[in-house]
Amino acid sequence: SCLVRQAEMSVKEWEDQRTGEGFMKWNTCFDCGQSFHGPVLLALSWAAWKMYLGLPENNGTRWGCMSLLGDALRSNGRCAEALPVMEAHLALTRRGWSHEQEYVLASQTNVSTCLSAVGRHNEALAILREVYAGWVAKRGVSYHETIKCGSNLAASLARAGFWDEGSTLLRDQLLPAARRSLGADHDLTLKLDQN
Repeated sequence: SCLVRQAEMSVKEWEDQRTGEGFMKWNTCFDCGQSFHGPVLLALSWAAWKMYLGLPENNGTRWGCMSLLGDALRSNGRCAEALPVMEAHLALTRRGWSHEQEYVLASQTNVSTCLSAVGRHNEALAILREVYAGWVAKRGVSYHETIKCGSNLAASLARAGFWDEGSTLLRDQLLPAARRSLGADHDLTLKLDQN
């Protein structure tokens, strides 16, 4: 309850004075700066959602709480419960933050992750294709998020049996882009090189 109170006060301070950490207190420890995880994150995310649920739909804090709850459920292995939260968050993002394409792409990625985790691989793959195309259009093939999304797409293609398409994406697009923009020693480049 003291963590909930600290987070609540931090959000209020941010809203009133635009100082402090604001919403970040719901997922980050005040003392050490470490991100909460496991049951603590899940409890805090539920508390945040209950606290801000009554705010208008287009309120950024309410929107952030929905995302936090979905992430907490997913990271605690409760993907079947996370999926409707993530889908609702994506719908809300499209309605209220459609001008922020990167927010929409991130929300779509979260839905895709949950779909894959509950065994709905074809639906996840379709969304990942759309997300990858969105990142390429928005930032180009050499952008870090584009490469990361492409890596997820290549893995999903392989899981779905589209080996040739996945390996072509890795070999011809992602790996050269990662080497060029991130460097040969970057973690993501090394991960791609191992596949």
